[in-house]
Parts: sequence; C-alpha cells; structure tokens
Amino acid sequence: MQAHETVVSTVNHPLEPLTAEEIKMAVDILKTKQNLNHFARFVTVVLNEPAKDIVLSYEPGKEINREAFMVILDNESEKTYEAVVTITKGEVVSWEHVPGVQPGVMLDEFEECEQVVKNSPEFREALLKRGITDVDLVMVDPWSAGHFGIEEDEGKRLARAICWVRKFPNDNGYAYPLTGIVVYVDLNKMEVHRFEDHGVRSLPPTDANYTPETSDSITLRTDLKPLEIIQPEGPSFEIDGHLIKWQKWNIRFGFTPREGLVLHQVGYEDKGKLRPILYRAALSEMVVPYGDGSFAHSSQNAFDAGEYGLGQLANSLALGCDCLGEIRYFDAVMTDSRGNVRTIPNAICLHEEDYGIAWKHTDWRTDQVEVRRSRRLVLSFFCTVGNYDYGFYWSFYQDGTIENEVKLTGMLNTGTYDESGTSKYGTEIAPQLNAVYHQHFFNFRLDTMLDGMKNSVVEINTLPETEGPHNPYNNAFYIDTKTFKTEQEAQRVLDMASQRTWKIINPNSLNAVGKPVGYKIMPGENCLPFASDDSSVMKRAGFLNKHLYVTKYDPNEMYATGNYPNQHKGGDGLPKYAAANRNIENEDLVVWYTMGHHHITRPEDWPVMPTAYINFQLKPVGFFNRNPAIDLPRPTPKTSACHSNSGSQCHT
Repeated sequence: MQAHETVVSTVNHPLEPLTAEEIKMAVDILKTKQNLNHFARFVTVVLNEPAKDIVLSYEPGKEINREAFMVILDNESEKTYEAVVTITKGEVVSWEHVPGVQPGVMLDEFEECEQVVKNSPEFREALLKRGITDVDLVMVDPWSAGHFGIEEDEGKRLARAICWVRKFPNDNGYAYPLTGIVVYVDLNKMEVHRFEDHGVRSLPPTDANYTPETSDSITLRTDLKPLEIIQPEGPSFEIDGHLIKWQKWNIRFGFTPREGLVLHQVGYEDKGKLRPILYRAALSEMVVPYGDGSFAHSSQNAFDAGEYGLGQLANSLALGCDCLGEIRYFDAVMTDSRGNVRTIPNAICLHEEDYGIAWKHTDWRTDQVEVRRSRRLVLSFFCTVGNYDYGFYWSFYQDGTIENEVKLTGMLNTGTYDESGTSKYGTEIAPQLNAVYHQHFFNFRLDTMLDGMKNSVVEINTLPETEGPHNPYNNAFYIDTKTFKTEQEAQRVLDMASQRTWKIINPNSLNAVGKPVGYKIMPGENCLPFASDDSSVMKRAGFLNKHLYVTKYDPNEMYATGNYPNQHKGGDGLPKYAAANRNIENEDLVVWYTMGHHHITRPEDWPVMPTAYINFQLKPVGFFNRNPAIDLPRPTPKTSACHSNSGSQCHT
C-alpha cells in the first residue's frame, strides 16, 4: 500500500537543521540579551553551520554546540543586524550592524504591503477611474524594487506593487492587469512611498479560469485509467534524522528560507568505502530578467532567492498530487518575521522512481539477453513566487549520477497594451493580453569534495583532427584538456561547436588506469542574458555572463549575488569573489554553474503554463573503475511487461 509520514528530525549530527524548540530558544535568547522590541523583525533564523573541520571530524555521540545564525531588521532604526546565538550555552556570540543593506522581503511584509496599497486613497481613486468599486477583488503583487539610481528611493526599504483585478473571488485575476497603476511602498514604515498612474487601459475581454468550477469551457477528461505505483515491501531507503541511505548513496540534507533544499556530505559506497563527492550543494541565486522596455516591465528583474527566499515560499505537498508512490515527507521549520516558529508541513518530498533501462545488451550470436532497470531517488520541494511556481528536484542514480532539475509552471506575468495595441517585447497570449519575453537563470553552488578536499577543474573541448596522412579520410577528432589554475581563468561559457564541458577531478586520487578520478558537468538547456552590461540587472547579477565560475572555498562566499542583493546597486557576489584571482588548482574548491531558460511566451502557456524542464547532471568520469550499476539485480519477468509476441525476455 502507499504510505506517507512526517519525519521528525533529531539532533544527532552537527548539520541537522534547527528544530522548532531550538529556534524558539534562539529567538528568546536574542530578544532577552539584546532587549529587542516589537520593531525587530526576524528575517532569517537558521543553523549556523559549523566549520568543515568540525563537521568532518565529528564522531557519533560527541557533544554538539548548536548555534543559530540570524538576520534582524529593525523597522524603527531601519538598520540590519547579524547575530550568532549559541543555543547550547544560552548566549549571544555576536551582534553586528551591517550598514547600507536591505535584507530579503519577508512573507509577512508581502501581506502587509498589499493591505497598505488597498488602504491608499490615491489607489482607491485610481480604481474608481477604472470602474472598480470592490477593492477586495483587487490582487496586489509586491515586486522587489531593484536599484535604478532614483534619488528619492535611496536608503528606503521598498516594494514595487503592481495590480490585477478579479471579477469574482475565485477568478483568475492575472487575466485582467491594471497595468497603469504602480505603487511603491516603504516596508519599514508600511506606507505609500510613491504612487504612479500611467493612464487607464482597457481590460482584456477573455477570462483565464482553469478549473471546471470556474470555467464552463473546461470539461475534465474521463478516459484516463489509474496508474498505481506500489512498493508492497516499502521503500529501499533508510532515514536517520536528515540522513538518507539508498543504493550505496549517503545523503544528508537541510533546508533554509533562502535556498530551500540544501545537500550536505553526499557520498557513494564503493568497494566497502564511502567516497565523498559533494560537501554542500544548493541553489545560490535565481534571477528572472524581463525583456520589455516600457514603464510597466522595464524594472522587473526578480532575484527570487536573494530578494524573496524560495524556502520561505515552499508549498505543503500532497500525496497523489505532487508526489506519487511510497513517499516520506519532511517539514520545513523557520520563523515568521516576528520570531514565532513557522512550520511548513510536508515541504520536502522523498521517493523512488523507476527510470527505464539502466543498461542492456543482446548477444545476437547466442540470443543471450541481459537488461537492468534504472531507479532513482528523488528529493524535492515546490515553491510559489507570486505568479510563478517552481519545483526543485535532486535525483540520485544507481550508476553514480547526480541530477538537478527545475520544473517551471504557474502563471505568466501579464500586462495590457498601450494605444498601439501591440508590443515587440511579448506575445499576445489571449485577446489584448500581453505576456512579456523573459529568462530564468539558476545558479548552483557546488562545494565539491571528490575523494577529499583538494580538487581541480578541467575544461574539455572536442576538436577536429587536422588533415594529413594521419587522418586520411578527415573523420578523426580528439579532446583537448586544460586545468584551470586561477579564478580568472575559470570564468567560462558553453560552446556547442566544441561540445565544451568541465570536469571536477582529484589529482591526488587515481583510478585503475592511473588517471585522476572525476565528475563532469553535463549541461542541459542553457542561454545567455540579453540585457546589456550597463543595465541594472547585469550590474547586480554580473555572473550571468558566464556559465561557469570556480572559486577557492571561503565560508563567507555563499551566494552568487552576495549576501544582500535586495535593492543592492551591484558589484557584489561572484565577479567580486573571483576578482581575487586565487589559486584553484588542487585546492578546496567551489564550482558555480548557471543554467538559463529562455522563455519566448506562447498562447499554450496560458492560462496555466505546462511544466518546462531544465537540468544539469554531475556524471562520474573515471571516478569508478567500471560501470557501478553492473551489480543491479535482474528484473522479475512479468508476462505483460517483459514478453512480446515474439517471446523475448528480460534475461535468458
């Protein structure tokens, strides 16, 4: 039978996420010791991850000093602070003012901002100009304000609110944009900072409802037969707190309000030895630049991790809807902005999936057939950022491959047309409704640990052989390899012509043929930004011009756009880190990979976008001496599944 349960974490390892009890204790300690009042907002309360040497030398049963890292925003003084609290000793380790920054927007602020807009007399007057009398039917989406050198905005904590209207409470309001109205809200004071009305535009005539309860045009299909995924003996994985063991994989994981899922200490058992591959891996930043130059969209450049926090926007997942099969769920525990414990039930999903053929061969001389089925372990979460929904999936395969996949769905960002009735920067997805062209970039920070801390990165290009007697038919090609020595060398772009890829190696660990063990990045879909280098978004996210960065490990360099990208003018993050041009050969390394989805919108993306998929893989190249999935068991033959009319079998 299918089953699911919530797995409660226990503190049995230094990297276990903070429990609800620990979060409450940390908040209480800080409030008391620093005499915090009601103006203090808790932006972040997460585990203060111990140093690598402490984690790697930890032995079960040893005492663990539990610490919380916090970011605090004081609405009254409009100052940001960072704090470290030791829960074990009940003390504040550090309390520091971080000048000139704006922390990411908190979930509570979104809700309060919407109400500020709706209470504004100017806003209500603008609605009346458009014949809208019921303010409760208006949808207000607070977007990050970015940084555009506007003098009156300097030093203010702002949200740029844009609006839509519903025709009834369950209506899809994204069909009816109120494009002319823009409201800037001061989130510290919770008052309107600036109100703009760029003129009344006609609402599109067509609804965009997507459920049978709200749309007469939708009749659900009735010819889909059940497809059951059953594991009668239960799943093949074992769980101990936030440690997963499955098919030779050992995976520890956590969850933060900013990054969402975090992988820790990923390793693979090979010949009785657990071989480390990754020390830490997580989404570092997600940037969504829009490509419309008009007032309505030119400042729309969302930094969804650094400005909003993907983890705090995680969904509670439902069995049979978001995940199928024998599921184990994990809660995500964090705080609201007042420091109260906030738990997102079933935020993380763990399950196994059949993934087709792992390997197969038919010996045509003997008719001997051998086939093995592939199975993968999937660890995932889904989040909703305004109109868009994103799923983040880490998959582990029996052959040692690690895959990261992002699934993009939800609502397009919509607008109405000006008097021209057209736009060169978007698609008319429904009559008089525009969906702007845009891109989604995902940067992943991979703290590698292949067979140890000292790693290097090699670039591999495939080249055609020169003409001559050594290549009589001009068909030969070979690979050219280069090991990066410095951070400036290791800023690279994909090249289809040379099938360029990058391999992480350990020059101190050799395989059976005397070569350094390695894992290579297998790119999927990708693109480059179209915004110019002097645009606001590129000043703040300059890393987008490269698909690969490699930096020397520094525990303070965690995010591709820096610690505080919200309203930052730019110049922080990866380009700044790599400017140090440190040695990266045979060092403790961090590999940063960026993948991009280029979205030229289409009518089929409306009213809800069919899921788009973008991924990359980390695939072993010489890490193992041969196919590590060679020992997979033979599948059990089933008449309907394995035998065709000709009598072929799974194995003979």
